Amino acid sequence: MKNKQWLLASRPHGEPTRENWEFKETDSAETGAGQIKVKVEYISLDPAMRGWMNEGKSYIEPVQLGDVMRAGAVGEVLESNSDEFAVGDKVYGNFGVQTIAVSDTKGVHKVDPALAPLERYLGVLGMPGMTAYFGLLKTGLPEAGETVVVSGAAGAVGGVVGQIAKIKGCRVVGIAGGADKCGYVVNELGFDAAIDYKNESVHAGLKEHCPDGVDVYFDNVGGDILDAVLTRINLKARIVICGAISQYNNTSAVKGPANYLSLLVNRARMEGIVVFDNARHYGEAAKEMAGWIQQGKLKAKEHVESGIENFPETLMMLFKGENFGKLVLKFD
Repeated sequence: MKNKQWLLASRPHGEPTRENWEFKETDSAETGAGQIKVKVEYISLDPAMRGWMNEGKSYIEPVQLGDVMRAGAVGEVLESNSDEFAVGDKVYGNFGVQTIAVSDTKGVHKVDPALAPLERYLGVLGMPGMTAYFGLLKTGLPEAGETVVVSGAAGAVGGVVGQIAKIKGCRVVGIAGGADKCGYVVNELGFDAAIDYKNESVHAGLKEHCPDGVDVYFDNVGGDILDAVLTRINLKARIVICGAISQYNNTSAVKGPANYLSLLVNRARMEGIVVFDNARHYGEAAKEMAGWIQQGKLKAKEHVESGIENFPETLMMLFKGENFGKLVLKFD
């Protein structure tokens, strides 16, 4: 059985290009004791993948040169030497950017396609949804009546953050790029307002839509937008640092917050969120979010592209703001 895979060939300087990857077709590995073989059907494309390509200390080991690119994925078990999984099971795991994966089952769990489409287990019911859930509720600690601002609001994490904040009784303002995305977060996801950072002043938008200041800011982009929000935070505000997509492809040093003294003035807190820290609680989070979906309180949107051969260009859609909802790549 042939396996198509993308290997990391070199470390990018700035934006990744196709030349940073090697496309390889090879025979799939044999399945050993306790292992399973999975036909990968969808992979998750996430901004974090850009960080995994860099060498250096981080919250997770970098992908090594010559290795299959790391990615969360869902697929079907083709062979099983494990007592936990049977042939035909649909499963999630970190199977990488390849069509056939052999796994020791660490971090692998079953998913039910009867409850939700497979691609949803890479979005609201996957790592982005878990990031939103724990980042907002455990780190942001929103209370009813507070104002929550979310950047990257039309993205896989930001869209879920805003909806959960609404469920918790907050006023929610999203920051997104373009009229279509801003209309989506307000009209479909139920945000109270949206600021179009591409076509209007973020400072003016925050002043208009957050007249009582900002209590919780969930940051997915960093850079100038983080700086702008810091000028509007309230006493004891919480800033959740989830990502900084505006900085990932910099060829110079990452731009830090110039307005950080606002944290001192307002006795506010800025804290990072890494979803893997909450892994033991994924089950209960997924159960609660599935309940919200069934009640119509939590909506999901996936942006599906096709073809493993298109992986390098599809990944870059994230950094150009071209995806609308959770970006996934479907394999044939």
